[in-house]
Amino acid sequence: MKHQTALNYATDLDSVQQAPLDDRSRFLRTLIFRAIENGGRGHVGPALSLVEIIRVLYDDFLRHDPARPDWRDRDRFILSKGHGCLALYAVLADRGFFDIGELDRFCHFGSFLGGHPETVVPGVEACTGALGHGLSIGIGMALAARMSGRDSKVYVLMGDGEINEGSVWEAAACADKHRLSNLTAIIDYNKIQSAGSVFEIQNMEPLADKWTSFGFKVFECNGHDVVELGRVFREAAAWAGDRPRAVICHTVKGKGIPVAENNASWHHKSDLSESDRAAIRSALAG
Repeated sequence: MKHQTALNYATDLDSVQQAPLDDRSRFLRTLIFRAIENGGRGHVGPALSLVEIIRVLYDDFLRHDPARPDWRDRDRFILSKGHGCLALYAVLADRGFFDIGELDRFCHFGSFLGGHPETVVPGVEACTGALGHGLSIGIGMALAARMSGRDSKVYVLMGDGEINEGSVWEAAACADKHRLSNLTAIIDYNKIQSAGSVFEIQNMEPLADKWTSFGFKVFECNGHDVVELGRVFREAAAWAGDRPRAVICHTVKGKGIPVAENNASWHHKSDLSESDRAAIRSALAG
C-alpha cells in the first residue's frame, strides 16, 4: 500500500468514519457497555477504536487456547495502551478465557478485571497500566521465542498518543537491531489522545516514514474494516523479509457511538448520565 499522510489517508478512506459495524462488532460493544454500566466507569473512546483490531487478531491470527492460557507455544498479544482494556476483556470473555458474567464485576472489589489489564486475568500477557512499555516487553518475548526455537508470533498494540513516549522508539530501534521478524507493532491511529488532537499535542507525522526509518516494514489499513484488517495482517505475516512489521490502523475514537466519536471528552467516563446511556443503547440497537 502506498504510504500517505494520515490526513490524506483518512480523506481517501471515508469508510473509516462511515462504514457500518457488523453484528459481531456491535455484540462486542454491548459487552463493553455491560462492563461500564456495572463498573460505573471506563475508558470508552479508546476501547471502541480498537475493538475490530483485537477481534480480528483473536478470531483469525493468534494461536491460542482459552483452556490453556499459559500454553508455551501460543502467540502473544500485548495491549500496550492498557486503558483500552475493556475491548480486550470483551474479546477474551467472548473467546472463553473467562466467564462473560465476570464483566459485570468490572472494577468491583475482588474482581480480577481492573481499569488496566494485569496478568491475573486469563489471557493477559503483561501489566500495562503505564504507557510506553509494551513494545519493550514484546521484544523480550520475541527474542525468547527465537532463542528457545519456538515459532510464536508477538503482536503489540499501541496508541497514537502513547507513541509520544521515547521508550517506544528506543524499543523500535532495538527490534530492528535484532531483526525480529516475529514481532508486529500495531498503532491504533484514532488521532485523538486524552486531551485532544494528536496533531495539536504532538504531531507524529509522517508516521509511516518514522516506522520505516526505524527498520520496520510498514502496512496501513482501515482499523474498523474486518475484511481489510484480515487482508493486511495476512500480507504482513506473509512478507518474507527479516524485519519487524508495523501496521498503522486508521480508526475513529468512540467508533459506533455517534455522541462519542472523535470526542475527547469520552476518553474516560466515570459519570455516565441517563442521556449518555440512552445514546449508547440507541446506537447499539442499530
